Amino acid sequence: MAAPNNDAAASASASATTSEPAPEDTSIEALARRVQEHMTLASNPTARRHKFWETQPVGQFRDAADSSLADGAIEPPTPLSEVRADPYPLPAAFEWFTCDLDDDALLADLYALLAHNYVEDDENMFRFNYSPAFLRWALRPPSFFRAWHIGVRAKESKKLVAFISGVPARIRARDDIVRMAEINFLCVHKKLRSKRLAPVLIREVTRRVHQENIWQAAYTAGVVLPTPITTCRYWHRSLNPKKLIDVGFSRLGPRMTMSRTVRLYKLPDAPLTPGFRQMELRDVAAVTRLLRSYLAKFVVAPDFDEMDVEHWLLPQEDVVDSYLVESPETHEVTDFCSFYTLPSSVLNNANYATLKAAYSYYNVSTKTPLQQLMNDALIVAKQKNYDVFNALDVMENESFLKELKFGVGDGQLHYYLYNYRIRNGIKPSELGLAVVDAGKSKLRRIRMVIITHYVLDLFLEIGSATQQSQKARSKPLPPAAGGGG
Repeated sequence: MAAPNNDAAASASASATTSEPAPEDTSIEALARRVQEHMTLASNPTARRHKFWETQPVGQFRDAADSSLADGAIEPPTPLSEVRADPYPLPAAFEWFTCDLDDDALLADLYALLAHNYVEDDENMFRFNYSPAFLRWALRPPSFFRAWHIGVRAKESKKLVAFISGVPARIRARDDIVRMAEINFLCVHKKLRSKRLAPVLIREVTRRVHQENIWQAAYTAGVVLPTPITTCRYWHRSLNPKKLIDVGFSRLGPRMTMSRTVRLYKLPDAPLTPGFRQMELRDVAAVTRLLRSYLAKFVVAPDFDEMDVEHWLLPQEDVVDSYLVESPETHEVTDFCSFYTLPSSVLNNANYATLKAAYSYYNVSTKTPLQQLMNDALIVAKQKNYDVFNALDVMENESFLKELKFGVGDGQLHYYLYNYRIRNGIKPSELGLAVVDAGKSKLRRIRMVIITHYVLDLFLEIGSATQQSQKARSKPLPPAAGGGG
């Protein structure tokens, strides 16, 4: 079972097989060849080698045209008696540690690790801020396994330096309901990326998941690995445009003034739909019926029961918000919308400390038009002082994005299944699975900037080599898929 985030697991394929570097060829021809290879990989991610992922039971790029491969499990389950009993070995200075999220001090350590190492912002402007309440919500759904909250500590200092997590889920893939693990929050401290911890973390969470007789997993990443079942894009709707511009999250459009921009994104003071109200505990059964009926139309979607809906969708302050439409005449629950909260710390800004972001979660429209329902969601998010509302183009979201003045983002999010094949992939509109970890698309944009700088450096080295009669030494290329692990 695998769990990439952009910097850590995306480079597991490289770090898992690294050996001593060979002497570099510094000729003009070699430098030019390296630049050309790097630009080819940047424009065609499927051409990259993923040495770790090519050893795993995941869809491979080379199999895309093979019509003989059927949907379903790629490898059969292993007898439980043959599942490795002992943890995988770590480098001598480190030890495994199962994280108890009831421990406030440990939760603070996990928060610090993620805040400083999970999402890297080279521009030093924003840092994702996963609150303790959010982490407990994301990592402790019904029937969670504490053993799947896996930490790595330094033996001497006991400092938490790496983490990976899994939570159990039932996911329907076409007509099959499969017990899976949703893998998330793979994070390795920046200073330890050379220790090859990411592949070991992936193998260890795989081992622990297998011990529960679960053999498939779902995960997302902002980079291309073998092989996405679909690729989605984030869209962003300004709620507080002046603040977003002031902190550098967005900028004024051509020929636009601040006052004109504020008017453009202005929303009504209150929801417009009769019967629109916050979800309550008494609504769990009705919302479950509504959601199950709606999700049945998608190729891949969660198989929620009432316990799942109560955990994932019952409102929690500054974690998840859910609203529904109850008919004033019949009191039937006909529509539903939800979003979760993931703020960012604003760095080096004298006026603002936090950027409050809402992320669209699950939305169901049967009587109220979806565009009207989501407009009400924007209104309540604005009332609760959110600055921006984000949404992926999954499910039926594309139908309201442009009409409600969402702007397309530059971050993509790729969805993957481990040990399960969906032949030919699916469209984002055929995906009914939302994720609660949004940071990966931001890192995708930043990684593109880093790669661009690296190619520019190589071009400069070629010029330097020409002037110095091939005496210049070139830098090594970065790993093909990321910089962690």
